[in-house]
Amino acid sequence: MEGERFVMSTAEGPFPMETTYTWSDTASGGTRMTLRNQGEPTGFGQLAAPMMARAMRRANLKDLRTLKRLLENAAT
Repeated sequence: MEGERFVMSTAEGPFPMETTYTWSDTASGGTRMTLRNQGEPTGFGQLAAPMMARAMRRANLKDLRTLKRLLENAAT
């Protein structure tokens, strides 16, 4: 269905990555968004991958909290 999935990818940075966002309705009438990052590090990226994964998770959570707050404030 249109508007339920958004995929972006990049070849820049330490390794190529694809990010997929999906949205679905919840039983309570809200919206659930999921986020998935995929990529294969090479070179230095392989060594730094565990630290980068943690940093990416923190950044994603921060961004999602901000997005949630903005959307909820816009709805009121």
